Amino acid sequence: MKKLVQVFLFSLCLASFVQAQDSTKVKNEKAQAEIQKDNQIEEVKIVKQNKAIEHKPDRTIFNISNQSHLNSGTLMETIKQLPGLIASDVAGMMYQGKQLEVFLDGRPLNISSNELNSFLEGMPANSVERIEVITQPGAEFPATSGGAILNIITNKNAKKYLSATYTSSSAFNTFDKTRYRTYNSVLLNAKNKYFGWQLNFGQNYRENALWTAFLNTNNKDILSKTESDRINRSQYLKSGLTFDINKKDRLLLNYDVNYANNNSETESSGVGFTTFDKGKSHNTRQDATITYQKRFDNKSQKLDFVFNYNNNKNDFNLSSNVLGNTVLDNYSDQNYYNGKFDYSQGLKILDEGKVSFGALYEKLLFEARNFNTTNLEYERVTAATYLELQAKYNKFDFILGSRAENYEIGGKTPTADLIPFEQFRWFPNATVQYNITPQIFFNMNYNKKITLPSTSALNPNNTTYQNQNISTVGNPNLQPTIFNNFEVKLSAFDYAYLGYSLSSSKNQVVQQVSLNGNLVENSSFNVSEVKIHNFTFAFPLPYMLFSKGLKETMKFDVNPDTLNFIYFYTGYQLHQIPNLDTKGFWNFNLMSQILLPKKIKFVTEFGLITSGGNYFYFVADKPFNNFVDVTFSKKFLKDQLTVSIFGDDIFNMNRSYFRPINEPLLSYSKNDTRRFGFTINYKLPTKNKAAKVDQNMLKDEKKEEGGTVIGN
Repeated sequence: MKKLVQVFLFSLCLASFVQAQDSTKVKNEKAQAEIQKDNQIEEVKIVKQNKAIEHKPDRTIFNISNQSHLNSGTLMETIKQLPGLIASDVAGMMYQGKQLEVFLDGRPLNISSNELNSFLEGMPANSVERIEVITQPGAEFPATSGGAILNIITNKNAKKYLSATYTSSSAFNTFDKTRYRTYNSVLLNAKNKYFGWQLNFGQNYRENALWTAFLNTNNKDILSKTESDRINRSQYLKSGLTFDINKKDRLLLNYDVNYANNNSETESSGVGFTTFDKGKSHNTRQDATITYQKRFDNKSQKLDFVFNYNNNKNDFNLSSNVLGNTVLDNYSDQNYYNGKFDYSQGLKILDEGKVSFGALYEKLLFEARNFNTTNLEYERVTAATYLELQAKYNKFDFILGSRAENYEIGGKTPTADLIPFEQFRWFPNATVQYNITPQIFFNMNYNKKITLPSTSALNPNNTTYQNQNISTVGNPNLQPTIFNNFEVKLSAFDYAYLGYSLSSSKNQVVQQVSLNGNLVENSSFNVSEVKIHNFTFAFPLPYMLFSKGLKETMKFDVNPDTLNFIYFYTGYQLHQIPNLDTKGFWNFNLMSQILLPKKIKFVTEFGLITSGGNYFYFVADKPFNNFVDVTFSKKFLKDQLTVSIFGDDIFNMNRSYFRPINEPLLSYSKNDTRRFGFTINYKLPTKNKAAKVDQNMLKDEKKEEGGTVIGN
């Protein structure tokens, strides 16, 4: 422990040195402001873009667009590479021990489980600008955000001239045979004196394979063994219009559509059967938003009105060539309506402060059908209001918030009505932050949240593969989960941090696998109480430290974009479950950057999650999320063209072995994760490089003050 503290203190010193160098650069730029004002603006932008990871008091921001090793595959593949984030079939999606609610451009996706995985796998990573993991969502965010929020930001800034960017990525997989994948996207935006517009569209074609197996550990029978070849095709379009009204107010119109058409062929065998199945899946997701932003003479006052409609249709069909009939024919239709307003203004609280309040009303309707017979009708209505105060006193920042939400949840199946959930609940949150220096802070946070069962978990129909010995069903009677989240964190200059968090939940929804004869049944149920402890530690080390020593290293002008360094991340997580003797697990991530001759950037990333730990009701039999990725990238044509060559999971180590607790089963899963390819990103040149940059049209950039975010 003593050595660990020494390493962390050294990292603080190193980060302080980096910040001092940055401060010196800023002072020099200010001194030349009158001579090179436009160039100064461009330099500031470049420095900001070079931040690969940024730690704010309430969130961690991962820059995707400028990191070649993160934007060459699907969005799901990128998410799995983020330090501290776990995405698996058994644990779901978690960040530093907190269950994640996934947002897209500031709005909840309202999908989860297999549908969420398919959506993220069908979205190219090169269409994403950054990913924000909001670990401390305040009162302004819906209480249904659960433990934390993963916010995917796809938008770019609109400029007062036409700009265009084309991105293409191609790769092939090597395992038992060669499979191809390609992603292409185009971004167009411009603004004139009447309105601004933006259009982002692209496609994804992906050939991939999946191998799974279930073994009865008592008699060593292979209950099910599958080999599946899949072809995923998807297209997406995001559009936005913005109109300036009275030179202050703005009207924003957005429409997004995602369409996926997937096919699969699966050879399967096990005790008592052999089959060959074909699957087809069609998904259409549409999202429309109207936002009116009212602005005042007092710059601290803001009033936003947002109206959102979302529709998600999913059609899944599975047929057996051996049996000669259709095994599954399942369809679902979800409609979501949302209206809210948010108001904020500066207020004299202690040294300074701000007050924010707002209200929300939303309605969700979900219908599931099996062979054209409706077997679930689900309705959820939520009304909410919140009030949050922020204050500063000397070196302290304070946030105190309260959110009240009323739920009316019900529905029916063909045999019975669902257990109703009609409650009014109060959700407080509080944050105290001590700013040791402007860039080093110690933060303590508490918030209470709720997670409502997803429609994927409620859906009684199977929307994934099944055979004679495997069955997956939903549970329409799942109840909401209540979270109490605590966190303390010491952070320095976005480069080093040390943190501990505790998430205590009531009625936690978890996946359960049980064995009934030779049938493996997958379902979900509520656990009375689960506590998740999470410890995280991260720090950077420049390679020159080993060759030149600390004294000489401190003399260098440190620029993260041209520095050879290695970044260490480690996390320890423990799940406490009633009546179970659980063990924790470690999550390791290393990222190395080396600048080769000719300004070629060589990035290597290694990830590993240890075995023996409990993931709710599963135990990892062997390490998983184990990979080594390499990327070579270089910029051409005055940085307008970026070319990258990559290899992911080059040693083909990424696979998983899990044992469900109290069941004589061992599950195995392997995707063809080893792939090699290249990515090209070309920004069409423009004559007006110093043009003014306006705010984001597709989603209003939220203002960050005192560790919170205000906006839609």
